[in-house]
Amino acid sequence: MRALMLAVAAGLLTACATATPYQPSAANSAYGFTEQQIENNRVRITFRGNTLTDRETVETYLLYRASEVSLQGGFDYFIVANRDTEEHSRLQSTSPRSARFGFDYWYFSPRRGWSPWYDPFWSEPSSYREVTRYEAVAEIAMFRGAKPAENPDAFDAREVQQNLQGRIVRPPAA
Repeated sequence: MRALMLAVAAGLLTACATATPYQPSAANSAYGFTEQQIENNRVRITFRGNTLTDRETVETYLLYRASEVSLQGGFDYFIVANRDTEEHSRLQSTSPRSARFGFDYWYFSPRRGWSPWYDPFWSEPSSYREVTRYEAVAEIAMFRGAKPAENPDAFDAREVQQNLQGRIVRPPAA
């Protein structure tokens, strides 16, 4: 039992310390890809990366998923009808004390209510860094036949898959 608990803890630490792999979004994780069927040949695809996944990777995974969905549906090419990449930034404490403990000393004052306690002999100066997470969304329309050469938003699904295959990092096998 102890070995199992250690393995699970090690797996969680490893998962937290790496960029989001190319995988479907799970019920316990908001990171990865999802899709929503809009019409028979239209799909909305989303890829959410964690704070270690850069913008280029998120956008690459989105295009790769679009090619997979197209080929799985029996289509030859897809047109990106709408595409957006959102940036979500926040400040994260880098203080070792606040990283270990999710709380500080608090006290209640009738005049101010609950307030943090400052102890000049124990408190450490806080430092923060900005962390960014990217989320890419695209609506695609999928078609059979030859890709229209004059449309810059049209992608040959097989060619996209072939060209991006080497940049796809999948999760380790369980």
